[in-house]
This record gives sequence, C-alpha cells and structure tokens, in this order.
Amino acid sequence: MAEAKKTTKKAEAANKEAAKAKNQKITETAEVILEEVKEAPKATAKAGKRSAKAIEETAEKEAKEARKASHEEAAEKPKVPEVATRSRLERRGKHFQKSAEQIEADKVYALDKAVELAKKTSHVKFDATVELHVNLAVDPRHADQNIRDNLLLPAGNGKTVRVAVLTDDVAEAKKAGADIAGSEELFAQLDKGVMNFDTLISTPALMAKLGKYARSLGPRGLMPNPKSGTVTTDINRAIAEAKAGRVEYRVDTTGIVHLGVGKVSFTEKQLLDNITAVMDSIKASKPNSIKNTYIKAVHITTTMGPSIPVELSSVN
Repeated sequence: MAEAKKTTKKAEAANKEAAKAKNQKITETAEVILEEVKEAPKATAKAGKRSAKAIEETAEKEAKEARKASHEEAAEKPKVPEVATRSRLERRGKHFQKSAEQIEADKVYALDKAVELAKKTSHVKFDATVELHVNLAVDPRHADQNIRDNLLLPAGNGKTVRVAVLTDDVAEAKKAGADIAGSEELFAQLDKGVMNFDTLISTPALMAKLGKYARSLGPRGLMPNPKSGTVTTDINRAIAEAKAGRVEYRVDTTGIVHLGVGKVSFTEKQLLDNITAVMDSIKASKPNSIKNTYIKAVHITTTMGPSIPVELSSVN
C-alpha cells in the first residue's frame, strides 16, 4: 500500500512538471507570433481580416485559447496506477483459505474421497450441514424438465423438525409426535404471522381453508402439497416421515438441485447412503426429452466451506 502511494505521488509530480513545461512552450510560441505580427510590415489591406489589427487580434485570441487549454490540462487529476485485483479466494477469510488449500485445483474426486474431504475442510465451530449441488442439463421452463421429488433420507438429515398438523383429530396428531396440532389454534397463529414450525401437514378436507395464507406460506416452502406428502389422510405416517428426515428438492431456475444431505457429525457411511439415495431419485426423475447428458456436474460442500467437485462416474 505504501509503495502504491509513493508511485501515485511520483506520477502526480511528473504530470505537473510536464504540464508546466507544455504551458511554458505554448506561452513562448504565442509571444513569438505576436512579435512577428508587430514587426511585420503593414498589411496592404486597410481594414477587414487582412488588416494588421485583425491579424494581431487573431494571434492574441489563439494564444489565449492555447493558454486556457494548457491550464485545464494541468488541472486534470493525474491517473492513478491500477492496483491488481485480488482473486476471489484471496478475498475470503483465512480459515476458508486454509481449508481450500486441501483441495487440489482442477481435480475431481471420487464420491467417498469427496465426502471425507468435506468433513475435513469444515472449519466452523458448529455442526455444519453437508450440501449436495447437482447441475442438470434441463430447462425448468418446460413442465417435463421441472425436476422435483421428495424422499426419506436413510440416515435422516440431522435436523430437529417442528411439525404442525392441520387436523380435527388433535389427540391423535399429538400422540403421533406433532408439535402443533388443531385448526382454530393454528389459524389464529397464522393470522398473526407466527410460524413456529418447519413442516406443515394438512388433511385434504382442511386444505381449502389454507388458501388465504398461501402468500405467506408459499415463499417459505411451508404450503402443504400432495406431491411432497404433506397433504394426506395418513397423518401418523406423514408425521413419522417428517421427523425421520423426509426432504424435498426442486431444480432452480438455472437447472441446479441444492439439498442438505446430513451433518458433518454424521459418519462417512451415513453421508454416502444419503447422497446415493438422492442421486438415485434424481436419476429416476430424468425426463424422456433429455437424450444426451443429464447430469453435468456434482459438487459437495459444507456450510461456509469450500466446494469439492465430484467425479461423475462415481455417482452414476
């Protein structure tokens, strides 16, 4: 930083000297022109543009414009030398950089090695989530390529899920493990904008009453949906699956599936089982319109950790 400041000061001084020399040269040139005009013999014309007076005024005007231009040029702010931009990795924290050093550049890892490396490169103090990111060769704007599914992870997702159930049979739902159950009580909370739950399950008969809350529940991914198994008559099973680690994924607008598949505290086998289950689900959802490459890239990372590219042959 100190060297950059010194360079800037030198550049400013050099610019000032150059402007001063140029201004001096223009002034001297203007003076010579005026002297030549004064010493020249009288013009043959007594008046008009060729008269001695007109020629002298033109020379003075040109000299004045030259001096003005020189002053404006000298007043311009000198260009500051460009400082090299730091890379994206250099702008990250020191802990992230230390973790990223363990990942070789331009290398793809087998799935088991990538999982092992993900656990090692997690530098945060809490139990971070292990994330799976799958880039698919799909266009979500087409209905058949809008990949979406839900599944029960074999080892769970490591999260404590708060389940709310919209039902008339409150006692049965509470017995099955629901944290919040009922209808009037739940609607009263929704009216206040209170959503103290991670999953909302509803019976088909009461779904119509949730319509007016769609704008608040939908963006948070809490609106019950038959495709995700949260609109059902089998409340006990839905609660058990939600508590056990049922997850839902959906391809985003860029064709990528993002999903948490466990915690860093999980064993490597648990993480591998979960990832395998997700990949099997994604492959089973392949649209018939995709004839060539379906899975373009797979990456594994942890919360705030570096990304690890996975060898496609190890997940196919």
